[in-house]
Amino acid sequence: MFRSCISIAALVTLTSAALPNKDWYRNSLVYQIYPRSFKDSNGDGIGDLNGITSKLEHIADIGAQALWMSPIYPSPLSDFGYDISNFTDIHKDYGTLDHFDQLVAKAKSLGLKVLLDFVPNHSSDEHEWFKKSIQRIKPYDEYYVWRDPKMVNGTRQPPNNWLSVFRGSAWEWNPTRKQYYLHQFDKGQPDLNYHSDVLQQEMKNVLKFWMARGVEGFRIDAINHMYEDDRFLDEPRINVPGLPDDDYDTLDHIYTKNLPETYNVLRSWRQVLDEHSEDADMKMILTEAYVDVNLTIKYYQSGSTVPFNFMFIAELNNKSSAVDFKLLIDRWMNHLPNDPAYVANWVVGNHDNHRAASRFGVKRADQLSMLATILPGVSVIYNGDEIGMVDRPFTYEETVDPAGCNAGPDRYHLKSRDPERTPFQWDNSTSAGFSTNATTWLPVHSNYKTLNLAAQKTATVSHYKVFKSLAQLKRKPVIEQGKLEIVLVTKKILGAVRRHDASIVALMVNFDNSPVTVDARAWMNIPERLIVYASSVDSKLLAGTYVDTTRVTMPASASVVLATEDLL
Repeated sequence: MFRSCISIAALVTLTSAALPNKDWYRNSLVYQIYPRSFKDSNGDGIGDLNGITSKLEHIADIGAQALWMSPIYPSPLSDFGYDISNFTDIHKDYGTLDHFDQLVAKAKSLGLKVLLDFVPNHSSDEHEWFKKSIQRIKPYDEYYVWRDPKMVNGTRQPPNNWLSVFRGSAWEWNPTRKQYYLHQFDKGQPDLNYHSDVLQQEMKNVLKFWMARGVEGFRIDAINHMYEDDRFLDEPRINVPGLPDDDYDTLDHIYTKNLPETYNVLRSWRQVLDEHSEDADMKMILTEAYVDVNLTIKYYQSGSTVPFNFMFIAELNNKSSAVDFKLLIDRWMNHLPNDPAYVANWVVGNHDNHRAASRFGVKRADQLSMLATILPGVSVIYNGDEIGMVDRPFTYEETVDPAGCNAGPDRYHLKSRDPERTPFQWDNSTSAGFSTNATTWLPVHSNYKTLNLAAQKTATVSHYKVFKSLAQLKRKPVIEQGKLEIVLVTKKILGAVRRHDASIVALMVNFDNSPVTVDARAWMNIPERLIVYASSVDSKLLAGTYVDTTRVTMPASASVVLATEDLL
């Protein structure tokens, strides 16, 4: 009888330890990897899975809980991996499924969750589904959006005026099927047809395939493009001076974006992920849609863990004021559903937009990282932003991104995403330590000799050290559970205060290009004496020093995190 009781107790202990963690994401740091530019392991100048595996310790070191990889699937690379020819395999440039399994196993050993890019809006025109759809082989004949031509005076024309994000008509004629197919992006990316139940089941099977290999969630690409109005009406034109008539921004996309059916499909995917989370940690869904806050919030209620909050990218820039930041942060927090399951999120950067240090200026390179980690919820960081990497300027001749190439030599710089996709700068060796090859798929930024991770690890003050300290602070109760207050410390300085029991964290961001002296104690209701926990690299406010908060001089364009002693 006594031995039996011990066994039961041991069983209870083991069961408790193995209980799935449904809340792991709530205060997480998600690190985005652009695989082609992260680390090359075989010297071909292209990043790969083994390269990522070799650098997983860095991701764990800076305090991330999850890593999200941009597409790694087989692809002809018309859009560098977002044109997928097989949703359940690995591109040969990146490795094999065995290499992927090794990456997942090592990530798990380091406590990291692996998230994949899920690209549901389209496939490549080289996908077997599309080839069979052209031949009208069932059920693939309905996997894509096909339409008969519109005849005008005996001349074949596209079905309507819809335009591609990459410029020009969104319709491409196929001479074999003798119909047009829809492509909202590159012509090599035919749109999938979500009015087909069979297609919907195919995409669910893709999710199941990767979860069976240990994937803990998905970032869903361009989710708001998935459905089109089945009446195929022309979209209203917008008069935008200076734009070519075939530019995407000359139409109001009321029939090709943000249709309500999208949310129903997302709910069905959430159900699939939940079925695979019953005896495991909750699977994460991150959704990408550049839409207004009301439409973004709807994704929460449809199953997204993290409907990307792009305010730092799409709505704020280096001309924005402290007031602008306060208004948008307050707006997001006020719109967040009143349900503990829903948490805020803050996206610092990604592979489709200029780097944070280039958008806001080098002196403000740490500003968004500070905000994203001090504010409550999920922080999403793009690889390289933790060391303050900046865009590399490109000529039109160097440009490889189809969005830039299609825009032409006069406008390519407005559309190309190459500047933010250059190789990660690990050290000052050949190709910044990204590759042993002096030639890489995109050129390395010329500043890599001084701006690199190895140099920042040994420097007294660096972006890397600031970022790592912020990630450590993010895990403390004052951030995980603390109350948030957003205040204006005069019109020039934004303040964010977190409080939990006796612990206090106070972030101040100077939006002025000159030093500003303020009585932070009065404006922020904080103690008279706090310690500098972290400060932007050029601020001269040294971590570990005490500050009289009744008279704080904030250097030009500087950010600083002050804290109570218990947090050091």
